[in-house]
Amino acid sequence: MNKVALPPCQPLPDAQAWQGAMSDVGLDWVGMQGIALPLELAGKPLMAKVNAGINLRASRQGARGIHMSRLYLALDELTQGELTPQRIADQLRAFLASQPENSDRANLSISGELLLSRPALLSPHRGWKAYPLKIDATLTSALTLSLTVGVPYSSTCPSSAALSRQLAQQQFQFDFEHAPDVVDQQQVIDWLGEQGMPATPHSQRSWAWVTITLNDSETTLPVVNLIDRIEHALGTPLQTMVKRRDEQAFALANGQNLMFCEDAARRLYRTLRSQCSHRAFLLRVEHQESLHAHNAVAELSWGENQDVT
Repeated sequence: MNKVALPPCQPLPDAQAWQGAMSDVGLDWVGMQGIALPLELAGKPLMAKVNAGINLRASRQGARGIHMSRLYLALDELTQGELTPQRIADQLRAFLASQPENSDRANLSISGELLLSRPALLSPHRGWKAYPLKIDATLTSALTLSLTVGVPYSSTCPSSAALSRQLAQQQFQFDFEHAPDVVDQQQVIDWLGEQGMPATPHSQRSWAWVTITLNDSETTLPVVNLIDRIEHALGTPLQTMVKRRDEQAFALANGQNLMFCEDAARRLYRTLRSQCSHRAFLLRVEHQESLHAHNAVAELSWGENQDVT
């Protein structure tokens, strides 16, 4: 192996700091994507992927590029405790402080899945459920911080339920067409147990995606509270561990919460508005159809200076 002479006490060349041929052209964002970090959120571990970057201001005497290693080294501070708005803001300030001559805007995006233990509907069991989430933060003269969560749930089509009920009525009428004018209770109970569901309404696995823009006064990231509010508003969150009585309770919940995607969006809107302590929110519901090969989708948003009529 050939030996290479490394003269002592000589500074290493810094190609990023050299003036570039087009350094008068600024860049809106430059940085790194998909950095793996072990974080803590809501007291639980979060195996996160992080995007970190800053802008690169235009200057004829400006630098060719940024020093990405400075951003990477600064990211370690996020692993030193609970992820909070203050910790994120401090991180973005550290990005700007690491190369103040080049940038006046810093961005951070954190994504992952938060595992929460959820109880069964009736039986004394629990199971783990993964909730995808994303945190986006931008710092210029002020901090803008948003939190997005995804919550899976079940949705039963009201139209399908109505059509199924009609078929049950028709079947009952046909089966008892020649029966005496008065049908006793036990006959009806027996019929319901054997033939009372000639058709069943269709349900689908669905997703609610909610993004909230946090107020400056927020001291924590309210991820668990937001997930709980979404699940309570919809009434049919997907289950983990189920015994038969849990499955029956889930069927009952679906029957009592028939909803189109429009209904689900309005439910979430009312819940978020009634308890809203945030600057804005955007929600999207996706009913991943079992009847069609396409999905049914509804979106709704609100901001401090906006009202939906």
